[in-house]
Amino acid sequence: MKTIAILLAGLLATAAGAQSAAATHAPQASATSLSLFAVVILITLGITWWAARRTTSTSDFYAAGGGITGFQNGLAITGDALSAGAFLGLTALVFGAGFDGLYYAIGYTTGLPVVVFLMAGKLRKLGKYTFTDVVCAKLPGNGVRVFSACASLTIVCFYLIAQMVGAGQLVQLLFGIDYAVAIMLVGALMILYVVFGGMLATTWVQIVKAVLMLGVGVLMAVLVLRRFDFDFGHLLASAIQVHPRGADILGTGTMARDPWSAFSLGLALMFGTAGLPHVLMRFFTVKDARAARTSVMWAAIFMNGFYALIFIIGFGALALVRASPAYLDAKGAPLGGGNTAALHLSHILGGDVMFGVVSAVAFATILAVVAGLTLSGASAISHDIYGAIFKRRAASQAEEFRIVRIATVVLGAFAVLLGIAFKGQNVAYMISLAFSIACSSTFPVLLLAIYWKKLTSFGAVLGGGLGIAGSLALTVMGPSVWVKVLGHAQPLITLDPPALVTVPLAFLGCYVGSVLSARVAVPRNASMA
Repeated sequence: MKTIAILLAGLLATAAGAQSAAATHAPQASATSLSLFAVVILITLGITWWAARRTTSTSDFYAAGGGITGFQNGLAITGDALSAGAFLGLTALVFGAGFDGLYYAIGYTTGLPVVVFLMAGKLRKLGKYTFTDVVCAKLPGNGVRVFSACASLTIVCFYLIAQMVGAGQLVQLLFGIDYAVAIMLVGALMILYVVFGGMLATTWVQIVKAVLMLGVGVLMAVLVLRRFDFDFGHLLASAIQVHPRGADILGTGTMARDPWSAFSLGLALMFGTAGLPHVLMRFFTVKDARAARTSVMWAAIFMNGFYALIFIIGFGALALVRASPAYLDAKGAPLGGGNTAALHLSHILGGDVMFGVVSAVAFATILAVVAGLTLSGASAISHDIYGAIFKRRAASQAEEFRIVRIATVVLGAFAVLLGIAFKGQNVAYMISLAFSIACSSTFPVLLLAIYWKKLTSFGAVLGGGLGIAGSLALTVMGPSVWVKVLGHAQPLITLDPPALVTVPLAFLGCYVGSVLSARVAVPRNASMA
């Protein structure tokens, strides 16, 4: 607790020092908003301290001892899903592109039925702690474990980029401090959550955050509608008046570069959910398959309700923030970055108090998600790579605890560097790239491992490897990295994201590799089928 207190004091001291130096028209954190922010952080750190005292085994650390109920896990999954991409990113997309910005929300929720009907129950029966455990229960060999762990780490890193960018812009706007400093503070808190609390702390932080986020969403939506006399048509008409595209924002085709990219995006969002390691990891925190399916049902209910509210909040930001020049820069974008439209809207709706509440909840949202992501990545390193490959014998609990905590610190530092490198990217868009990699690597392998008895270890590694390599290569050559990060004038590949190519490639690789290896190798033992 002494370390936590020192870190929190440092955060508030840094913020106070930066407040006097910051010169911007963006809403500044008042004593009220700073107090609310500190209260939320103290609550989450208190949960971490409580969980740390109850985390005594690897089962507690990785899966909360399997003692989470279906309803609680549903809220935790909601907390995972309602991330910076869901709140800040989707609001920013609607702010910039109108109706098209909601494609992402539709994609996020349509992936959940895939998880329910195809995977949730079987994952809980087969797995122990991680996605890799499920695959290796069906496919023998270290090659499969290495691929699964590397795929998990790659997806986690891309997802972390989005969360860290959103967190950096939020803290920068709230406290007026440098973006890089904001990212480092977020990274430090994230490491504390995981190192001391593990899955139990992460789960309860996500539950608290989900409840707060749902409450804030309802409140903001009601306040927006009240501004327009609860007339949704009036809201849309006001948004049309202030947007450069006018009535076109109520149609489609304003955001996607071409129809193929739009279809590829839908494919990535729909099937990517079923391949996200930190989401799959949640199914091992409940006691049985029935609870796993129940948790996804509750998550779908909560998430769909929130995304319906985002439609109102996004167009509210479009109508109210665009009509308020004090919140915009010279190019007409929200001060503090494109992902801050929801924060400016909160200040318009309720002044410093509302701004403080929404900022604090958004920050708790990001911390909960990055904690889950970091735990998933660290687990891949300690449990899947170190524990099962580099050690001939099973690692002791004390040794595995030490490795996972070291991995957490290293991964947290790497996340800070990624957040700084990708400054300015839309967080919802960056999440779509993580979904694209997930649906091209972990999803095909997991689906075939569960349902296709002829899948071999070589086929899984070949197909999954082709999928992840293709996703990374085409993503780097696409607009998101080649143009926006590397600074080239034109992308080498216009398809963005590349799921339309890489998903069929992964399935084809799994099939061809399995057929070829089955001809030259002894078939798997029937007990593994």
